[in-house]
Amino acid sequence: MKTLILVDIQNDFLPGGSLAVPNGDQVIPVANEVQSQFDLVLATQDWHPANHASFAANHRGKQPGETIELGGLPQILWPTHCVQDTAAAEFAEQLNTQAFDRVIRKGTDPHIDSYSGFFDNGKKKSTGLADYLKQQQVEEVTVMGLATDYCVKFTALDAVELGIVTNLLVAGCRGVDLQPGDCERAIAEMQAAGIHLV
Repeated sequence: MKTLILVDIQNDFLPGGSLAVPNGDQVIPVANEVQSQFDLVLATQDWHPANHASFAANHRGKQPGETIELGGLPQILWPTHCVQDTAAAEFAEQLNTQAFDRVIRKGTDPHIDSYSGFFDNGKKKSTGLADYLKQQQVEEVTVMGLATDYCVKFTALDAVELGIVTNLLVAGCRGVDLQPGDCERAIAEMQAAGIHLV
């Protein structure tokens, strides 16, 4: 069953959003165009409580971009983004959501971040995506969305680690590039892990 995973195509990651990915809106026409080529279309959605520990605003004197330790892991502090039940957390208005078979919400635990659509960053809790793919007998997925160097990368790496044949639709990804070259390094890391660039 051909399966597409659309990662975090949400208002806060688009131009004008609080954590805008440069040219993030350019993935929307790609997503709309390719959905019909897949039997199953899944979408991940960052869905943070307002008190999420990854938000710089929740740490006195800290700024976005600084790194702290969270649950024993290094954690980049982000601007407040994708807060549950806000317009900022909704999928992009131009994104065709009619064909979505399931939406997987992540980052719901205030104490740990969750870049991957499969697990939190400490791999302590699952989102249920892996179980769902197993139920549907999915053996191959194509991943695209925002952002290349964070949520797309970790979703794709977890998929291939779970034994799923994983493709990255490069034209449908845009990245943050906190450090110049982060996106290129992320793509190289995915390729090295056995992810196919399509």
